Amino acid sequence: MNKKLESTILKKSNYQFNWGTKTHIMGILNVTPDSFSDGGEFNQAKSALTQAQTMIQNGADLIDIGGQSTRPGAEQISLNEELNRVIPIIKAIREQETIPISIDTTRAEVAIAAIEAGADIINDISGGTYDPKMFAIAAKLEVPIILMHIRGTPQTMQSLTDYQDLITEIIAFLRQQIEKAIAFNIKPSHIIIDPGIGFAKDSSQNIQLIQELSQFQSLNVPILIGVSRKSFIGKIIGQNNPKDRVWGTAAACCGAIAFGADIIRVHDVTQMYDVARVADAIWRNKQ
Repeated sequence: MNKKLESTILKKSNYQFNWGTKTHIMGILNVTPDSFSDGGEFNQAKSALTQAQTMIQNGADLIDIGGQSTRPGAEQISLNEELNRVIPIIKAIREQETIPISIDTTRAEVAIAAIEAGADIINDISGGTYDPKMFAIAAKLEVPIILMHIRGTPQTMQSLTDYQDLITEIIAFLRQQIEKAIAFNIKPSHIIIDPGIGFAKDSSQNIQLIQELSQFQSLNVPILIGVSRKSFIGKIIGQNNPKDRVWGTAAACCGAIAFGADIIRVHDVTQMYDVARVADAIWRNKQ
């Protein structure tokens, strides 16, 4: 496992992530009509709150709320539409629960409104490249930011999978974005990275990312991995329906934990909570 990392403290909710002590579970709450596996299920405040509370009861450490689908081919929605999707749901959850909330967005305006509504963390799939104001906003609001690797956009990314050296190029991108974030006075303890499984990577590259995940520990920040229900798992086990990929997801999560993941981003919290506890007992030596 990775060497001791500085804890990440959430100023708003006074919550502390002590990295290395366990694998943290990020529950996915897509409040979209078109996400690849659960689109339309939780895009109303009542159903979203119920789902969030279910994930909390089943072991989630934080909830990731997104209003813009990032499935391959997804089209960009308007700023107002994204705000209308996520802000009421963040408020509804925050009124009832104290769990850390991350806002899955590439727009600084959405991040500002989400933090004001009660979110604690910015999860930017572009790694701070789509909106030039994102780093400044994260620094000003003093909130952690998750920087993911992607090429192109969700509409174009699956045509951009040609790498000379997959791991070296992704690490170089993430190191560059970490340095930019620090230059904007974002604290190193407020930076988390995500290699971007499925984002401008083909099935074999996704597997390679998990196999070589320990190389990303050289960046000295926590590592998030999002493999949940993704198509490379379906390809391996012959399951076209994303919801039938739960045990394939479990195997991928277990592998990611073994190779150094600090956070797993998942739909199926109940099952992955058990996976993480057993994997931690084996690889983190925590009984």
